[in-house]
Amino acid sequence: MKIRFGIGTGSETEPEALPALVDRLEDAGIDSLWFSELVYSPAVDPIVGMAAALSRTERLKVGTSVAILPGRHPVLVAKQLASLALLAPKRVLPVFGLRPASAEELDLFPVAGRRGTVFDESLRLLRAVLRADDVDFEGDHFAVRGAGVGKRPARPLDIWLGGRAPGAFRRIGRYGDGWLGSFLTPEEAAAGVAAINAEAAAAGREIEDDHFGITLLLAEDGIPAPLATGIRRQRPETDPADLVAGSWPDLHRLIDGYLAAGLSKFVVVPAGGGASKGFLDRFGTELLPRQN
Repeated sequence: MKIRFGIGTGSETEPEALPALVDRLEDAGIDSLWFSELVYSPAVDPIVGMAAALSRTERLKVGTSVAILPGRHPVLVAKQLASLALLAPKRVLPVFGLRPASAEELDLFPVAGRRGTVFDESLRLLRAVLRADDVDFEGDHFAVRGAGVGKRPARPLDIWLGGRAPGAFRRIGRYGDGWLGSFLTPEEAAAGVAAINAEAAAAGREIEDDHFGITLLLAEDGIPAPLATGIRRQRPETDPADLVAGSWPDLHRLIDGYLAAGLSKFVVVPAGGGASKGFLDRFGTELLPRQN
């Protein structure tokens, strides 16, 4: 499996700081940069951020970690992705989720009906127009005739999905090309990989072995008390140190566990704010040697 490490922007990387960050990542040979969907924050919009980063680089990959699909028309999303992929072949890595991380933003992505059902249908239509022209589609929530996005990449984009609930594993197995989880212990990640593979097999599909990954929060100087308290409130049965790395050695410990669980793609997000020069230097020293 190809082991790769990327950096997540999180909520603290403001648009003005993005050009310098992108240039440093490109110069350092970092594999990828990932943009979160955080509307009520200083963070740049994921599609805008990806376009800006791709325009300044020749090698850096970009992805969403994660963008919300339900509440957007799938054909318009397909057009955006196809355009980016044609401008920067093999460097666009879309990952979609069911709902935003912040409950306050849920109303910004309205759907008519059950959100999970709309997500499933959105994925079917998105994948169809990324793979063919003149698509006719009649669903419960979307209906199009002769839909297409113009020129498309010769190899259709892989669509990865987030989530950690049983419904997410079912969806990934049926409609996804990969999984980017978050806030999971290595043991939970292993169970997720098994569940996704089982759902894919039941649907007559197969997820590639190196299409499983996770977003990891790194607090270089120890897990802050407010973060640990929040984790214990949501996950009282779980040690925060099994979900968040409190140091670089702890990050390596978690990575070892995830590799054993079958994961090989890692998005590391600095918990203390944006990716400083010191963080990027340490990232290259610690993690680039672990890539293959």
